[in-house]
Amino acid sequence: MISIKALAESPDLTSVPPTYIANPKTPNDETQPQLEHSQLQIPIIDLSLLTSGDPDQRSKTITELGKACQDWGFFMVTNHGVPERLMSGVIEGCREFFDLSEEEKLEFEGKHVMDPIRYGTSFNASVEKVSYWRDFLKVLVHPHFHFPNKPSGLSEIALEYLKQIRVVVVSLLEGISKSLDLEDNYIYKTLNVDSSLQIFIANLYPPCPQPELAMGLPPHSDHGLLTLLIQNGIGGLQIQHKGNWVNVNPIPNSFLVNTGDHLEILSNGKYKSVVHRAVVNSNDTRISLAIANGPALETVVRPASKLVESHSQSPAFIGIKYKDYVQLQQSNNLCDKSILDRVRN
Repeated sequence: MISIKALAESPDLTSVPPTYIANPKTPNDETQPQLEHSQLQIPIIDLSLLTSGDPDQRSKTITELGKACQDWGFFMVTNHGVPERLMSGVIEGCREFFDLSEEEKLEFEGKHVMDPIRYGTSFNASVEKVSYWRDFLKVLVHPHFHFPNKPSGLSEIALEYLKQIRVVVVSLLEGISKSLDLEDNYIYKTLNVDSSLQIFIANLYPPCPQPELAMGLPPHSDHGLLTLLIQNGIGGLQIQHKGNWVNVNPIPNSFLVNTGDHLEILSNGKYKSVVHRAVVNSNDTRISLAIANGPALETVVRPASKLVESHSQSPAFIGIKYKDYVQLQQSNNLCDKSILDRVRN
């Protein structure tokens, strides 16, 4: 396996090798402009108001959170309480991991999609016809904490960071439960979030000589409930909103949060998981860190019965064990909502 980092640093590289030509442009891209987030008001959720002791402030923010989940499947979170030193420290630690020698990184090369530590390139090289301009490190960090022992110090700062992320996630899930007219702790209890699967995903997107031909990651939705993402200040995340690809430039020290497939299942389709992709550029290395937060692996996720009954609806999705869904998604090509479509009624 050759890493994208090593490929990009090759002095002879002047064009994208044929196996990496994803040709990401579609007819929709040609006719619909890519919009900067300043042209559209991506929702911003102030976590301090969501957890406020003032019932009016909390109620207003819960309404805003529900609207963000329904209209966008995506929002930024500010005033979350996670120290800036932790956010920048864990990004820098990820950079140091990708700066390790090829031999050192290959010590962590995983073979199976559910291996606790997995370093690799692209997304799923065993089934892909096109490779993506991306190196990654995926680590299962909850309910059991795994982590590479290199570089020195990254494991410790990651553990501290992840504990604080879980506090943010629980607060957001409580607000989302209330926005659906369910009990505060409905999602937490029903999906066994105390034993939830949490995945640490570090992504490296090196400069690309022909960024218009390659793709960092193709359009896809995430499994799980909520994914929280930070990056090193280099843009590249695009979300799909009303037929447009929207370039996302986050507020400094905020979290970018997108809703996953299992929130769409639980809400019986009221809240949609958002389709997003990663594009690359010719000048800068982008590092992003996504923390995927899902139910417990053995939990069967299905639409909340109260939502089905109160709206006299049929369940829009069949129940599926979260572990089976994750394996299905991670073992196939990434393509929009193709895995979620398999469990629609």
